[in-house]
Amino acid sequence: MTAKTPAPVTLTGRHIRLEPLARTHTAELFQAAGKDEEVFRWLAWAAPQTEPEMATIIEGYLALAGCEPFAVIEAGSGRAVGISCFYDANPGDEWVEIGGTWYARSVWRTAVNTEAKLLLLTHAFEELGMGRVMWKTDIRNERSQNAIKRLGAQYEGTFRRARRRPDGSWRDSVYFSMLIDEWPAAKARLTERLLSGA
Repeated sequence: MTAKTPAPVTLTGRHIRLEPLARTHTAELFQAAGKDEEVFRWLAWAAPQTEPEMATIIEGYLALAGCEPFAVIEAGSGRAVGISCFYDANPGDEWVEIGGTWYARSVWRTAVNTEAKLLLLTHAFEELGMGRVMWKTDIRNERSQNAIKRLGAQYEGTFRRARRRPDGSWRDSVYFSMLIDEWPAAKARLTERLLSGA
């Protein structure tokens, strides 16, 4: 059976909700992370210094072919605190990438990323029928690599001189993946981490 292509959907957990990214999220996302160079350090664009610059970033997500972007909504405040996406799904070969992720610094080292990935992985494996989920990140971004490893993903290799960074230097991209047969153990670990407040 062929897997399904990701489509707009709302995924709800205890700590967060993932809902289709929209232009109406612009003000909250700018308030959450605008001007924060550290949040955007490893992404393909500089930190937005104004709300219109954040709007341009959101337009980029919405216009990107093969991207299904989500706004990450904090349950307690009801406000958008980040973005994460499905990318480049290949239903015939049953794989999809998770990427384009960033969060406001106020929710770093909280349950937000754990639950966002639990929701996305559950949707990918159990509802879309994917057999493989992938991530890639800048070789210099050790925080992201550690977060991906904590999900239970496996290191696959490094794609050298993969693309230019905003400063003009060349980025090596580190690749990770999780397979459907690895998912039950990863799901149990992620669920346990959420129950323990991680």
